[in-house]
Amino acid sequence: MDVNTRRNFFVKIPVIAAFVTGRAKLFAHQVPGAGTSAPSSTPNPETDRPRQTSGGHHIHEGIYYFSGTGANDGYPKEDHVMVTDPFEKHVTRTMDALKKSVERAGSDMDNIIHLEVFLCLPLSDRAPAPTGQARFDAHKAQYEALNKIYGTYFSPGKAPSRACLAVEWIPGDSLIEMVGSAKIVNAPAPAVDK
Repeated sequence: MDVNTRRNFFVKIPVIAAFVTGRAKLFAHQVPGAGTSAPSSTPNPETDRPRQTSGGHHIHEGIYYFSGTGANDGYPKEDHVMVTDPFEKHVTRTMDALKKSVERAGSDMDNIIHLEVFLCLPLSDRAPAPTGQARFDAHKAQYEALNKIYGTYFSPGKAPSRACLAVEWIPGDSLIEMVGSAKIVNAPAPAVDK
């Protein structure tokens, strides 16, 4: 199964759940639509429908939900990093890709609400995987390197809530992947259906 197909599938699960259950409100902390003082009990199909953006990301009621942002997202194939490249390079490129993604959606880094960060160790014949305490130490070193770079992308006191997990494998030769949400502060013009 193609990596983007998997990502798109998991992004669509909440949307499908909302459709099946008939619920107009999918997420708990939503901003009322422009010009309304209280949530309406009548769903508006124009504003309540999630708007799909590139890469399986979507915007729903003023929140940008992004998925699967990694070190090679937005870069041409000839400029991809490899699992054997330094971890810091993976983090910097992932944060740059995330910044571009939220800005295209009409947000910025300081309006990210929540991030989930997945880290993995390189799996390569040239870089054998550590075991035991060495594995723990390698993940801890990644976490410390992530934090040094991560903080430089946010204004003081504006870093979002975050969960960080070590996983066995991430698609696309990236050693880091991020998913999360951001508040839209400067909505892009809606796409015109043809």
